[in-house]
Amino acid sequence: MGGKDKGLVEWHGQPLVAWPHRIARPLTDDLLVSCNRNQQHYAAFADRLVGDDQPDFPGPLAGIRAGLAAARHRWLMVLPCDAPLIDEALLTQLYAKAQAEPGSPVMARQGTQWEPLFCIVPVDLAPDVERAWQAGERSNRNILLALQARALDLGMDDPRLANLNSPELLSTQTPPQGT
Repeated sequence: MGGKDKGLVEWHGQPLVAWPHRIARPLTDDLLVSCNRNQQHYAAFADRLVGDDQPDFPGPLAGIRAGLAAARHRWLMVLPCDAPLIDEALLTQLYAKAQAEPGSPVMARQGTQWEPLFCIVPVDLAPDVERAWQAGERSNRNILLALQARALDLGMDDPRLANLNSPELLSTQTPPQGT
């Protein structure tokens, strides 16, 4: 995004973070947003903000660790800010899969492609995630697979998982119906 804070990049008149917020907000009483800068802007989209405990933006897993440490409920649902096409049905599907086998993480998958930023992690796995981090692992995909993640299988052409992480991709997409 040319050095811009991705979650605050405008898309159809709203910052990217507003799109997943509008779907997740009614479904939770503890909405966390992981951010390392511009906290004053993100505060409107969260009950609480969390941030990395290390400098230099070490990647999404650092934010997941912070979320697991702050979570007040049984599961932490992880969603990327650059996926504005998610819908309530996707979040409900992830949650239902987590409830079916509550001790394992759930991760979206399209064919053989895992989508590690669309996941639910049982909070009681936080020590396992932390051990992997301390051992040098930085891939939440690898950690979740090692923790026996189950797949929420979605169609290869499922638009809800579209990551609009460049200005070019943002310009080619339209908002979901009814927004």
